[in-house]
Amino acid sequence: MTAPRTDNRVRRGNETRRLVLSRATALASVEGLEGLSLGRLAAELGLSKSGVFALFGSKEELQLAAVRAARELYVDHVVRPPRELPAGIARVWRLCEAWLEYSRSRVFPGGCFFLAVAAEFDARTGPVHDLVADARLEWITYVEITVEKARRTGQLRADLDVPLLAFELIALMESGNLQSVLFDDVSAYTKAGTAILARLRTAASAQAHSLPSRFGG
Repeated sequence: MTAPRTDNRVRRGNETRRLVLSRATALASVEGLEGLSLGRLAAELGLSKSGVFALFGSKEELQLAAVRAARELYVDHVVRPPRELPAGIARVWRLCEAWLEYSRSRVFPGGCFFLAVAAEFDARTGPVHDLVADARLEWITYVEITVEKARRTGQLRADLDVPLLAFELIALMESGNLQSVLFDDVSAYTKAGTAILARLRTAASAQAHSLPSRFGG
């Protein structure tokens, strides 16, 4: 009987951990990681503070776990969908489109989780800063790799400055997120998507596959 009871405890612990992290990432996207506390999450979710503390141990461990959980959602919503397409300009566009939809659909109620916490921790030091910075660098690198693979297919100009184009695409996506969240302006995504398409057209080669005429079209 010991093994089934142990398995049930592990299962319940994992379910509680997922529940806490779901609420923690949602809160952090609006109020920041510093707004998280074990006591507050326990109270809001109707859990014992000691039980939540046993799962995370400290506020910093909760913050780190929240960043990791947010990364998993980010990968599911932004990174995986474009992988269905072969390398090329269409995959680059699909990656940008997936990011805009991730922000617009409010996977996190505060828009992009990583933009919110990067602004909060950019000038700090410590494990949370380092994990946020690593996630940011991972995303920038992934966009650059996706653009470079498209260039190698011949669908982007051979002389293209890959890091610069990646920087521009990310800046346009993030501008759409910022304006939408700050002003509750959903049209910001249309503007961002339209600008991204225009930039990709200027970077495209004669061999490029066709792009949509407009964002959402």
